[in-house]
Amino acid sequence: MNPLILIPARMASTRLPNKPIADIAGLPMIVQCYKRAMESGLARVVVACDSPQIQQAIEAEGGEAVLTDPDLPSGSDRIYAALKQVDASGEHDIIVNLQGDMPTLDPAVIASVLKPLSENQRCDIATLAAEIYTQEERENPAVVKLVIAQNGQALYFSRNLIPANEGKHYHHIGIYAYRREALEKFVSLSPSPLEQREKLEQLRALEAGMIISAEVVDTVPLGVDTPEQLEMARKILSS
Repeated sequence: MNPLILIPARMASTRLPNKPIADIAGLPMIVQCYKRAMESGLARVVVACDSPQIQQAIEAEGGEAVLTDPDLPSGSDRIYAALKQVDASGEHDIIVNLQGDMPTLDPAVIASVLKPLSENQRCDIATLAAEIYTQEERENPAVVKLVIAQNGQALYFSRNLIPANEGKHYHHIGIYAYRREALEKFVSLSPSPLEQREKLEQLRALEAGMIISAEVVDTVPLGVDTPEQLEMARKILSS
């Protein structure tokens, strides 16, 4: 496999305006995310952004960033637009979509998302999950849950607690690795009914018959969506 890590980033955020350039331990958040990706040593890293401010922040650190249309509807569309700019020849066969709001992510976790693709040739998209241990997580609709079959295949994603009754439950971690042709197919599809109902983009792939497999890891990275989470990230990285 020859992976490429793409980090989508946009300035518009209803809960945390100008989130990518929010200062965390002396650096913009998007730069902290870029550094975690580089520390993984996994692959070339490119930030797919919608603003010259983000591009300049990355390039000031010696990184690579490309501008994409601010009106693109999703991170998946943004990374695909960037992919066509930075790898038009198709050199990279695996595309890792790494979120631009996980500045405290353990770099070692990033490589885990490639495992399902290496072990199962039928897998189109790989993602990550962690076991849920608290009732708070089980009941929180902001925590996306997924059902994982014994063979690792993701059967469904929901904001509600699934499956029913006693047993393990899993917290979905929004990091994806696509086979290149799977990403091309995914962005060509229209939003699906279940996707629109649950507000979860990955259901579009499942409804189209694509196979998503999940690798279970030990920890859930902190996603920064609120001022409170931003302060938490500052404390973690400042220490």
